[in-house]
Amino acid sequence: MADGAQPPELTADQATATLASKRFAVLLVLVAVVGVIVSFATWVYLELIHQITQELYTHLPHALGYPHGAPEWWSLPVLAIAGVIAALAITRLPGNGGHIPANGLAAGKPVTPSELPGVLLAALAGIGFGIVLGPEAPLMALGPALAVITITLVRRDSPPSVLQLVAAAGAFAAVSFLFVSPLVAAILIIEVTAIGGARLPLVVVPGLLAAGIGSLLATGFASWSGLNRSAIALGPIEPLPAFSHPGWGQFGWTIAIAIAVAVVAHVLVRGGLETLKIAALRPMVVLPVVGLIVAGLAIAFSQATGKSTNEVLFSGESGLGGLVTGAGSWSLSALALLIAFKGLGYSLSLGSFRGGPTFPAIFLGAAAGLMASHLPGFPLTPAVAVGMGAATVAILKLPLSAVVLATLLTNKGGTGDEPLIIVGVVVAYLVTLALGRRAASPASSDAAAGLAEPAPAKPPLAPATTAPSP
Repeated sequence: MADGAQPPELTADQATATLASKRFAVLLVLVAVVGVIVSFATWVYLELIHQITQELYTHLPHALGYPHGAPEWWSLPVLAIAGVIAALAITRLPGNGGHIPANGLAAGKPVTPSELPGVLLAALAGIGFGIVLGPEAPLMALGPALAVITITLVRRDSPPSVLQLVAAAGAFAAVSFLFVSPLVAAILIIEVTAIGGARLPLVVVPGLLAAGIGSLLATGFASWSGLNRSAIALGPIEPLPAFSHPGWGQFGWTIAIAIAVAVVAHVLVRGGLETLKIAALRPMVVLPVVGLIVAGLAIAFSQATGKSTNEVLFSGESGLGGLVTGAGSWSLSALALLIAFKGLGYSLSLGSFRGGPTFPAIFLGAAAGLMASHLPGFPLTPAVAVGMGAATVAILKLPLSAVVLATLLTNKGGTGDEPLIIVGVVVAYLVTLALGRRAASPASSDAAAGLAEPAPAKPPLAPATTAPSP
């Protein structure tokens, strides 16, 4: 094969032979071990984020003489410091801080072991300190990198085909632990990496095994109740009112809401990409300033509505259940201000800090759903489900993942909203694609500053032409 040429596509017979081989069976045993290691590391990272937040916003204010909690101005110095730490990680450590959230969840160049500390630190400084981003992107870097490190320690001369499969399994395990769902992990990773054809089972089988075995750390096994995830879990919203089946009017509202959510999400992403242009040139200045602006938005929201600044700060997964179940305490004006202030903070965070774009999108979609539930004939459960699905697909451009996430988060209210979720996701996806085609594409120019994430090379999960040899 000539240098630079792509390997031939894997055939169905080759894939079947690989799956039935003894070497693949040995690989599955190793992958199961990797699933446990990656899942434990995921729990440690999520707990670290939670503990940092608790120390900064609960314990430290109490120690400094604020027994009733942090004062409203508290987030100003905290997020300014977060900007300095994140900027140092981006500029001084290998890896440029990792994935840029304004670009969604794209499969790019895998993170190397030397880049992993900088990626984790940059995300930790933002997410743990209160920036409007989630943890899924750094975990999707942590899982594959840690999986490859583990296998390399076992066998240094592991072939690239094995390392690629193990890296995918590590991503499965990390995402599965985050959502406590191997199904979500499988769908999300498949869509992000665009896996298909005969090599799909070669990736999915070890990935599901790693995710399933690793998720036992979250769910427990036999008499063991599992790791404590009470403060970091993202599960179904409950209790939601039961919803049996939709009517014609609800389909009409679904289409209208999906269009509106897609337009707003497009504006937020464009704002993130514009912010990235500036942040890439002067990260040591821009990131602390963005931190101050996000804190200022949270303070302004609190002053205007009487709600906590935490509604605007942070990624939103821990506040999602309270937002929906406390829908009666939110006025339309307060919900509109929440979307405006948190949305602006989210947009600025997308183009400056490091982290994941998923959870704030889900939260903002739920807030939009709460507003929509005030429309005549549109109940709370389908309104929230449609809002979350439309917002997720508008940000991530992963329609199947958006449908699954919205369905799993609202399944306590029944399954009658599934047709509406699907329609909402499809409409929002098509509107997002149409808006993207009309808009300019300045993201490629961001690399000029040397801080934008590298463009994806060939897919990180290249097909193997022979059975992997662990």
